[in-house]
Amino acid sequence: MLPKLPHLILFALLIGCFTISSSLPGKEKAAGREKSPGYAGLTVHEWGTFTSIAGARGQAVEWSPQTGSTDLPGFVEHFRGPQFKLGLRGTVRMETPVLYFYDSREENVSVKVSFAKGLITEWYPRASRVEPVVNPAAPNPATWSLLHGNTDGSIAWDAVAVSPNLRAEFPNEGRDSHYYAARMTSATPLRVKTPTGEQHEKFLFYRGVSTFQVPVSANLTADRRVQIENRIVDEIPNTILFERRGEKVGYRIGGSVARESLLEAPELNGNVGDLGRELEGILVSQGLYQDEAHAMLETWRDSWFEEGSRLIYVLPEKFVNGILPLSISPSPMQVTRVFVGRMELVTPATKRAVERAFASHDQTTLAKYGRFLEPILQTMLAKDATHSRAREYNQYLGAVYSSLLAQAQARN
Repeated sequence: MLPKLPHLILFALLIGCFTISSSLPGKEKAAGREKSPGYAGLTVHEWGTFTSIAGARGQAVEWSPQTGSTDLPGFVEHFRGPQFKLGLRGTVRMETPVLYFYDSREENVSVKVSFAKGLITEWYPRASRVEPVVNPAAPNPATWSLLHGNTDGSIAWDAVAVSPNLRAEFPNEGRDSHYYAARMTSATPLRVKTPTGEQHEKFLFYRGVSTFQVPVSANLTADRRVQIENRIVDEIPNTILFERRGEKVGYRIGGSVARESLLEAPELNGNVGDLGRELEGILVSQGLYQDEAHAMLETWRDSWFEEGSRLIYVLPEKFVNGILPLSISPSPMQVTRVFVGRMELVTPATKRAVERAFASHDQTTLAKYGRFLEPILQTMLAKDATHSRAREYNQYLGAVYSSLLAQAQARN
């Protein structure tokens, strides 16, 4: 019997190794992520988008990023009311970061996010603090240009319970909203204590506007190529050049950018489905779970793939941590943050489309560019102040600014 003992010991060791590996955080099966994985400790994942528009010299320019329509549910809270943002100007719109928490046991945590040169504008569940605190007698925030200030914004939730056994009905207004797509994950439900009772959600959600300098610039060359410059030390993990004209779409995956890269304009012979699968793979490679990557794509599919041209790129996590410092107590075992940059490009095709639409009073086409129409016109004028329609464009911009300011002042 003694010669068999080493085999028994080896078998026991193999069983032990399998048991340990099966309990690691984020363990996945071949067919997809387990519905109820075991976690050695608290794990936190986050995704979000930074949106900007490239000006005449390729840099992110100031614009009014909050003027577009929103489909946020009514239960989402707003800084000083939902209408104050009309006229608020910055260089970056931070769109829909969501913080997911994973734990196999009940855990109480506090969370704080700071935003460099920025302002948190929407959030849910109810936060314990949102700063800066605005004096009600102070000037209307809608007249603010964040470029004139250096104050960092922040948001904090002091009492968040990560509750794996919670069987909650999350709030739902019964109408379509991209907000709900972010719930399509196996993240642990959350309970947040507020003065009016508990609020339940699958994540912590927030948005904002800032003036920080995005890490890339995108210049258009005379031969329809896009020159990408990385303005930070860390490598940009991945880049995608996308274009849509009506029902025709095209994209070109450029890969990482250490210092500079030159991308050819894509042929309009692609399809959104293929690009969506490529993007999901890129997001997973950066550390998101498959269901998180899919939820992010479903949240932004209509926006990322809408009319126009844009550079889509992945931001280095170190850069995100500098712009958007995150503190969680007690500290998680693992934190993964994946942010996508979106930079709108004013290409010759976009200029021609806008010029034709103005000439024919085609409001349908102009509406496709939505919140980007103002900076598109500004960029066109910056490149050609003597344009034959310069006066018309300036009159349009003046009317837009006056309307936004009047609406904001009337509603605050």
